[in-house]
Amino acid sequence: MTKSKLWQIGDRTDADGAVAAIAAQLGIGLPTAVLLYQRGYRTAAEASAFIRLEAEMLRDPFLLADMKDACERVMTALTKREKIVIYGDYDVDGVTATSLLCLYLRACGASVDYYIPNRVGEGYGVNCEALRRLAENGCRLVITVDTGITACSEIAYASSLGCDVIVTDHHECHEQLPQAVAVINPRRSDCPYPFKELAGVGVAFKLVTALEYTRRQQLQLPAEGFLSELCRDYIDLVALGTVADVMPLRDENRLIVSMGLRYMEHSARPGLRALIGASDGGKTKSRKHMTASVIGFALAPRINAAGRIKSASRAVELFLCESEDEAVQIAADLCDINRQRQAEENKIVEQINQRLLEDTELAEDAVIVLDDQGWNPGVIGIVSSRITEKYGKPSILISFDGDMGKGSGRSVKGLNLVEALMHCSDLLVKFGGHELAAGLSVERKNLSAFRRRINEYAKTQMGTQEVVTPLDIDFELLPQEVSLRQAEELELLEPCGVSNPVPLFAMSGVTMRDILPIGLNHHTKLLVEKEGRRFSAVCFGSSPDELGFAVGDVCDLAFHLNVNEFMGNRSEQLLIRDIRFTEAHRSRLEAERDTYLAIREGTETIPAGEIPKREDFVAVYLHLKRIVRGGCEAICLHTLLHALNATCGANGPMTYLRLRLSLDVLDEAGVIALFPKELTQPGQECFTVTIQHLEQKVNLEKSCLYKHLMKLAQTSLPQ
Repeated sequence: MTKSKLWQIGDRTDADGAVAAIAAQLGIGLPTAVLLYQRGYRTAAEASAFIRLEAEMLRDPFLLADMKDACERVMTALTKREKIVIYGDYDVDGVTATSLLCLYLRACGASVDYYIPNRVGEGYGVNCEALRRLAENGCRLVITVDTGITACSEIAYASSLGCDVIVTDHHECHEQLPQAVAVINPRRSDCPYPFKELAGVGVAFKLVTALEYTRRQQLQLPAEGFLSELCRDYIDLVALGTVADVMPLRDENRLIVSMGLRYMEHSARPGLRALIGASDGGKTKSRKHMTASVIGFALAPRINAAGRIKSASRAVELFLCESEDEAVQIAADLCDINRQRQAEENKIVEQINQRLLEDTELAEDAVIVLDDQGWNPGVIGIVSSRITEKYGKPSILISFDGDMGKGSGRSVKGLNLVEALMHCSDLLVKFGGHELAAGLSVERKNLSAFRRRINEYAKTQMGTQEVVTPLDIDFELLPQEVSLRQAEELELLEPCGVSNPVPLFAMSGVTMRDILPIGLNHHTKLLVEKEGRRFSAVCFGSSPDELGFAVGDVCDLAFHLNVNEFMGNRSEQLLIRDIRFTEAHRSRLEAERDTYLAIREGTETIPAGEIPKREDFVAVYLHLKRIVRGGCEAICLHTLLHALNATCGANGPMTYLRLRLSLDVLDEAGVIALFPKELTQPGQECFTVTIQHLEQKVNLEKSCLYKHLMKLAQTSLPQ
């Protein structure tokens, strides 16, 4: 169960009639018009221009600093048939940029190869050993993609070997730039390029654009239409890397991704067709409709998995291959690797959850710092994100190889992770990153001191208040507005991503009608109802038990509205982002808890009917015994209560008060060990439970708590 979020719901009022006018003039539904209005498009003309991408344009690549020098050096290499190596990164941005340059230069007749370092053995960035081997193999020109902007000493070393370097990158620049033939990066302080947020593959595409223009000029070929031809051949790769690297989808990026998605639907690239088919259940044809979400959730993870688990070169091979059969085999391999990555992630997540269940002191730390000798360093960053999301706390996971550990961390608003690591810098070998994500290296001997110090620092920065993650919701959607037509219409806002997020809606006061496990109990399917209308919903990443809700609960939903395609049928579907009890439902649950606390403190008497009886203890114990299988388990009191009432006994339906008191008596008598955990949200109390192995029967009526309750009720012991 994830920590509760702070819902921030937008207003959908239309005081001046602008929203209604947009809807009427464009022939769209009111929800779509509200979204356009909220995002700054206040007239029908502005909204139409946004939908049709009439304001975006691909800019002149020669506005990028050093572009002319880069083109001259590459053209020289082409003329002299010098060996060129594209030096990339192992994520999707690096893989697509590497593939793009290789494909283009090979089409120009270049002698070109590529090199991507191994994440585990070499780590991120340009390294001298790799450059030495490349030079020994005859390389005379290295072009970096998505890396190299801080590799000053490494590039100087390459020059000493007689190997020139062109840097193309999009990461933040230091004051000192590498002494390369050219350094192409829109983030350079002296670079006049107006759009600074291109992905690494976007910068590589700019180089290709400039090279093709230069080549045509030298060969006295017409330049008319060349940009359209380049987009036809390569814009799918540029879009793929841009979305996967979570770049803002505005300005030039929005046009790149929009064009790329259209080309993907009818891609001529065997590797991309095969990957789309493999991610879509083994189909051989491209999807009918591609979106940025398909890239983010279906394609990018499979490409990324290669660099995390094995070698990113396998992903590059996918895009370079020309054979349909080879492409299908590589795509299948990437899917297998991705399943391995998912299995490793899930295994680590389960290990961490178990550790936090068993070690209450560790679970109470402000920053979760955990280590292991066997964790794959390629996946701990993703796992850290999941742990931070679930527990609402910064987390740092460290994988040790001998006495040296490599770690990856994620943070929450309120704690700048890089500043926190800076406070511990004398205990670290190295570190770097951003406010919410960072990496580090640490020696085993300093781990305990590091864990202690970063927690001390976090407490001074964050205080003792609960960290609540904000959830920005566009507005509340009415039940009658949830339809297939509306779900399809939302696609007008594509491509969605950073700076143009997927619409997120709220619906209050829905009733849970059915809750079913799907995906081997990793996910949950819901049937919810409001005002007589029923909707199908899916909550990914949480089992029904982890979700902590029961049939009959009245809740508020935060969700995306999308189209579900199954067996040729299309229907609307809610993709759940968060669930909470309604205020009235929450108030009732909190009142029950307050009554229990008052009885335990002796400030309120207990009705005789609320004293647990033998059958209550038996029912609770047997149910716990069924769900706690070895070690300890986390239980949600709310779902436990509903499960017990599904088979209530002679004592009538189990009440919250009788359940709490039954658990307390069983705990005091040593039948179970009960440890309360912090609330995930009001009304959802969680406990860690261990079933104790007893050698003889226990008389619960002799427990001090039970006698105290009987005294409060002024009644006799049950017979």
